[in-house]
Amino acid sequence: MTSPPDAAEVVVVGAGLAGLNAARELRLAGVDVVVLEGAPEVGGRVSTDIVDGYLLDRGFQLYNPAYPEGRRVLDYEALDLQAFGRGASVRLPGRSVEVVDPRSRPQNAWRLLRVPGGPLAGARFARYAATCGYRPVAGIKERPDAETGVVLRNTVHSRAMLEELLRPFLAGVLADWPLTTSRHYTDLVLRSFVRGTPSLPAGGMAQIPRGLALAVGSDRIHCDVPVRSVTADRVHHDGGSLRAAHVIVATDGGTAARLVPGVPEPHVSALTTWYFVARPDEFPGDPRLLAVDGARRGPLANVAAVSAVAPGYAPGAGLLIAASAVGRHGDEPAVRNQLSQMFGRAAERWPLLARYEIPRALPHFPVGQPLAGQQDFAGILVAGDHRDTPSLQGALVSGRRAARAVLDRLGPT
Repeated sequence: MTSPPDAAEVVVVGAGLAGLNAARELRLAGVDVVVLEGAPEVGGRVSTDIVDGYLLDRGFQLYNPAYPEGRRVLDYEALDLQAFGRGASVRLPGRSVEVVDPRSRPQNAWRLLRVPGGPLAGARFARYAATCGYRPVAGIKERPDAETGVVLRNTVHSRAMLEELLRPFLAGVLADWPLTTSRHYTDLVLRSFVRGTPSLPAGGMAQIPRGLALAVGSDRIHCDVPVRSVTADRVHHDGGSLRAAHVIVATDGGTAARLVPGVPEPHVSALTTWYFVARPDEFPGDPRLLAVDGARRGPLANVAAVSAVAPGYAPGAGLLIAASAVGRHGDEPAVRNQLSQMFGRAAERWPLLARYEIPRALPHFPVGQPLAGQQDFAGILVAGDHRDTPSLQGALVSGRRAARAVLDRLGPT
């Protein structure tokens, strides 16, 4: 691996999705850009390990092909996206209910009669989701802001619908059990669900940053180079310093707040994921549907049969299971107990492959926060999902916004 140069026109600190997309935009414009990354590989929080032949994303993650920025910059054919089923499986004491988008399975529309809270509550939520899916983004921004939980309660008028389906499903997506997240952001999440189906790249989530890195060029990216401090025209790292006409700090919010004066440190939520191996017959119901515990009998928010969706995640006949909880949890017996109540006693014996505790998984997006946050801090540009929406889409967009700000400073070439 080559050492970083002494100078570059633009230095990007961080090779997560935001930093890579910023560097990609600048490279396409012919700008001399260098990326410094403290970790051994690109991707930031979007990474994949291989354990006994299984692909384990570091914390359960999904990609929605409806993300506009993703459609613009990612090679979907190379990612070979594998789609989950459109809906969710609600596990309740003594029964389970598959809530499936009738657009994908019209023949099963009758099952919506069994939706928690009843068909009327289901119809109310479907109507609300449709307004999010087909209303222009500008219209979503114009809606009065409020906490997501309050909006949904006033929309569906059903405690069963809210507590058994919507809260556990969205808690895992937003990393927010109380659902205090701004409805502006949640409406955008619902918009993406209406327009696209959450998916996994065939070769793991790490394919996404690796594809962006190819577009930047391996000679432009320097990993294992921790950055210690930055100014508007210099970046100090473990091996020395690098002069730059422009600096973009594209790190997590805590690191950005430490490096750049004035950047607010966001409140972040933790997520914990356990990976198990099961036999296919030990996961009753449609394994392509994300499962949620409508009775909240333990810490888990959702459970996914990952290799039923993307077979390349498992080396053989074993079914790779990702079980995820909001927050930091280490109580494996409580997790196994909840899994056994959701799927049967066999879950108590599922071999554990790995546990990932991600302490800074997602920034919280409170009521009143703008969808596009400030990026220029005394001449230093800051990118990341904490400067946009807390999602892969938000990280990508923030990187593009930072790159465009640099290009505006450079003027016509």
